[in-house]
Amino acid sequence: MKHANIAIFVPHNGCPHACSFCNQRTITGQSVQPTAEDVLRTAQTAARQLGDKAHSAEIAFFGGSFTAIERHYMLSLLQAAAPFVQNGIFGGIRLSTRPDAIDEEILSILKAHGVTAIELGAQSMSDAVLTANHRGHTAEDVRQASRLIKSYGFSLGLQMMTGLYQSSNTIDRQTAQSLADLQPDTMRIYPTVVLKGTELADLYAQGLYHPPTLADTVTLCADLLLLFEEQHISVIRLGLHDSDSLRQEQLAGVFHPAFRELCESEILYRHTLEVLQQHNITGGTVIFAVHPSSVSRFVGQKRQNIQRLSQIGITAVVRQNHSLSKYQVSAELMYNS
Repeated sequence: MKHANIAIFVPHNGCPHACSFCNQRTITGQSVQPTAEDVLRTAQTAARQLGDKAHSAEIAFFGGSFTAIERHYMLSLLQAAAPFVQNGIFGGIRLSTRPDAIDEEILSILKAHGVTAIELGAQSMSDAVLTANHRGHTAEDVRQASRLIKSYGFSLGLQMMTGLYQSSNTIDRQTAQSLADLQPDTMRIYPTVVLKGTELADLYAQGLYHPPTLADTVTLCADLLLLFEEQHISVIRLGLHDSDSLRQEQLAGVFHPAFRELCESEILYRHTLEVLQQHNITGGTVIFAVHPSSVSRFVGQKRQNIQRLSQIGITAVVRQNHSLSKYQVSAELMYNS
């Protein structure tokens, strides 16, 4: 086990804003506020289950704006979690919050309680998009909070959304580059989903918001995934977690339970076309070699990539090669059709 999160959700707690897209209860699938006793029980159970592997795990407070919640309540949760880090049982504490809920006082408190990683919900680096979606912070808030977090020695995670109201692929690409320039350790990329009971749902019903298609979003997010990976920034999540509540509340927008796999399949298909062009192969039966872990992504969901190759006259035979990297593809023409 390389890493695990002991997830504790603090749903829609501490956030002073109602963002156009937000229905936090649906996203987390939970509405009950955890107590310090809940944290203690969850951590104890996880420690027993993980055994010797627990030291690589983190207690993770997700779902709300952790550093904006009522101070006494926040401290009670941290005080319940801290001994598990201080005693070496778990590797650290991770939390998510807003860029405008970070300052030196907050960071000192978090440091004293064993917090090791802070994720900021940036969502966009366009002030116009942030305003249109009622985020309540600016792009400069993201930059300042990110620098402050890194200066205190925390691992920095950033989150962005694609396809927001008033955004575009161009703006989303600019957002990704701006966030990459801040050199976070991790990124999460979430395509926008229209949920019942949100302002975005009203805009969608009125025809004022037109969500991007799945195909368009896969193309965009494949580009963003490559952008971050090429700069050695780990994308630890691509697409919302699947849940019954999300499926029940979704009205429109892009959600797929294997969204990351779709994006990685798109990257492999692009590389396949590049290899075919390099070898001047325009048709026939071709042996393609990929890393064993990439075989299913090369083939694609419902054999989509194999079908796409067939449509341009290529019959694909897939082989495994351990020496190749994740997205690397080699090709050898068996015979012309």
